[in-house]
Amino acid sequence: MNPEIGYYLAGFTDGEGSFNISFRPRQDYKIPWKVSLCFNVSQKDKVILALFKHHLGCGTLRGRPDGVWYYEVNNFNAIREKVIPFFKKFHFLSAKKKRDFAKFCQAVEMIEKGKHLNYEGIKEILELRREMNDGGNRKYTEMYILQSFQKSSETIRQIPLNRGNDIVRSSEKSEVIVVKNDEPG
Repeated sequence: MNPEIGYYLAGFTDGEGSFNISFRPRQDYKIPWKVSLCFNVSQKDKVILALFKHHLGCGTLRGRPDGVWYYEVNNFNAIREKVIPFFKKFHFLSAKKKRDFAKFCQAVEMIEKGKHLNYEGIKEILELRREMNDGGNRKYTEMYILQSFQKSSETIRQIPLNRGNDIVRSSEKSEVIVVKNDEPG
């Protein structure tokens, strides 16, 4: 890549881009949250954002009705293999963007190690998120996310252990089916 373009895109990101860690609820009660990473840039000029898509070779470009365009990369492998190496090569000047990018890279490493799959790892990732983007507006608070882990473990503890019977709950909350086991209890 032409270094001029690389530094231009890094400078543009320094002013207009962001690195984000978000949490999305999951139906699986054992791990109630999916950790999602996203790099994005928004701008009214679609041409500049198309440069990102072309030179990074990943991501999506979409427009809003008010004329603002978004370029975003939220695929974990693309973030790890394309976005991070690009910004490690073409550095930021602002301390804030350097900090946010460093925290973002830490989150990628934690996810690679599977730390996002347990309560302690989620706490660490939440701490990283808190220190990024000046706190930012969050759909789900840290307290809400962490409390959902307690609710999940309470649900697991409250499931009765019936020797000789399995309880099968249908999707209808009121219907419970008891299945007799032939195994000794």
